[in-house]
Amino acid sequence: MEAIPTENNALVNMEMHLEPVYLGMETNNIETTPPTKRRKKKSMVWEHFTIETVSPGCRRACCKQCKQSFAYSMGAKVAGTSHLKRHIAKGGCPVVLRNQQQDPMAMTPFSAPSKIANDSAGPTPTTDPPKRRYRTSSVPYVAFDSDRCRQEIAQMIILHDYPLHIVEHPGFVAFVRNLQPNFNMVNFNTVQGDCIATYLGEKQSVQNLIEGMPGRICLTLDLWTSCQTTGYVFVTGQFVDNEWKIHRKLLNVVMEPFPESDSAFSHAVSSCLSDWNMEGRLFSITINQNLSEAGIDSLRSLLSEKNPNTLGGRSLLNHCLARSLSSIAQEAFKVCQETVNKVRDCVKYVKTSDVLEEKFLELKQQLQVPSMKTLAIDDQTRWNTTYEMLLSASELKEVFSCIDTTDPDYSKGPTAEEWKQIENLCTCLKLLFDTANLLTSATIPTTNTFFHEVWKIQLELTRAATSEDLVINAIAKPMQVGFDTYWKSCCLILAIAVVMDPRFKMKLVEFSFTKIYGEEAASYINLVDEGIHQMFLEYVGGLEGSVKQEDVAGLGLTDFDMYIMETTSQQSKSELDQYLEESLLPRVHEFDVMGWWKLNKVKYPTLSKMARDILTVPVSTVAPELVFETERKEMDRYRCSLRPETVEAVICAKDWLVGGGGNGDSVDMMKAMVKMEFPI
Repeated sequence: MEAIPTENNALVNMEMHLEPVYLGMETNNIETTPPTKRRKKKSMVWEHFTIETVSPGCRRACCKQCKQSFAYSMGAKVAGTSHLKRHIAKGGCPVVLRNQQQDPMAMTPFSAPSKIANDSAGPTPTTDPPKRRYRTSSVPYVAFDSDRCRQEIAQMIILHDYPLHIVEHPGFVAFVRNLQPNFNMVNFNTVQGDCIATYLGEKQSVQNLIEGMPGRICLTLDLWTSCQTTGYVFVTGQFVDNEWKIHRKLLNVVMEPFPESDSAFSHAVSSCLSDWNMEGRLFSITINQNLSEAGIDSLRSLLSEKNPNTLGGRSLLNHCLARSLSSIAQEAFKVCQETVNKVRDCVKYVKTSDVLEEKFLELKQQLQVPSMKTLAIDDQTRWNTTYEMLLSASELKEVFSCIDTTDPDYSKGPTAEEWKQIENLCTCLKLLFDTANLLTSATIPTTNTFFHEVWKIQLELTRAATSEDLVINAIAKPMQVGFDTYWKSCCLILAIAVVMDPRFKMKLVEFSFTKIYGEEAASYINLVDEGIHQMFLEYVGGLEGSVKQEDVAGLGLTDFDMYIMETTSQQSKSELDQYLEESLLPRVHEFDVMGWWKLNKVKYPTLSKMARDILTVPVSTVAPELVFETERKEMDRYRCSLRPETVEAVICAKDWLVGGGGNGDSVDMMKAMVKMEFPI
């Protein structure tokens, strides 16, 4: 056969596999007499089939693998080969299917990149080009697995917060039916069971992690409201594993029918400890709710009862840092509400019109304003967006002041005094904004990190609240009152945590308290010193009955270690005093305090256990993405209609799947999936 000139000879050579057949065409241009000798069939399908004559004029194609036969020709009518290719390539042949299951990476027949046309005995008498079907060589044949499909649907619902009833929505049912007709669609009850099964599987992995933790666990309690006046307490645990890595896992979502009661939070804690078998392993509790004295006492008694090494229950942080910062920021906005609204209106005037925004940018260029800030309308449910809007507008105030020269419809913006008020407001808010940003980190900060931030806020707001500038004084005073409440509640735990940082120890406490309290600093410094020594003695006293004995030598000499400690305690300094008297480490930008204690646990066997627990105390009860929220979270109406056990299962399972709480293999697999297209 002569070569056909073409831009893609390879594709044409593959098309040469097609052989022409003239099916009763009546034309004067084509000789209808069939050739006396038929050409050899070139289609790839004939590598897997043979032709058998079963009767005069009737021939059938027989599969070489499984010996099944298929219609091929009856008289002058030829059936084609599409059904033969489907038998081999799409799992119809049991022999090919079995080979694929034994070797999943093997390519199926026809999986090499090729043009698969209408492989009948010849081209049909039409001018339309044949339709092309492509397969990708990198995609192996995978047998349909109904159980795996059910697992994927359950994980889809969990990961994306879809309603469980989606499996009964007509549109979704039709989509799945068209995607895979062989799949028997599940109903609500079935998918609810599948979601709970996913939850239980992931829970076992988290349980194994908790059982292996060498120290104690810290809990946070975050209360969500609902339209049914019931409450949902989100109980999250934070702890350190054997490698001294901090973990944060959502453990329970406890439905409380009377969330305003004094016992609601203590009930949620007791339920969590019982559910995860953590009795006697609780170190601290952080809450985000203003409780009555009876409610706080209930939690403190529970805390000291479950764990004696907690300063008599004083490791209760009854204020969440994220919620406190959000509340204080809103108080600041209220002081300047009229001016804030005026700036917001100016920003909206510019941002809601492409023409006006273009004029604004031209005017900025003409005035040569150096700011690189861009304007954005704030989301009043997230206070950081309001701060950023005010900050940007403040830097562009010169442009706003000149808009009326080019746009007569522009109403007068803030005055010079009002712009000054916005600048002072942004200065105060920056302290809160920088600290809140630490809470949004993907990594989990150790507790000592926040002492540095909190004492600076306390000092700066105290100074601003006594400023002679009346504008600054008016803004800072309500902020200082709100933050002082947080400081008094949490400064002891934060101060003990920073003492466990070998770069600072007691020196930073002495320095910062002197700045804040002046002549009264000595008494507050003594409280921290007494607190840390008392906690250390509690750890020493509880060594024999500790959660997990860490026999460093591995020789079963724990009793001997206790004897050495008891007989030498009077003649030598304690681990704590020895640690405090040693020189400070040089301050470096990146310092792994947990890593340092891991390396020095042999030198400080008891103090390292105390450091491990105190450095793990969480200061915030909310997830990183909710740090700047101004409104309390409310459980949606749909989830309130579900059983509490189901609500807990889907919410906790999502936390574990996304965060790798269990094995996370399925999520990793979904993230790694590559989009493949198959043009038909």
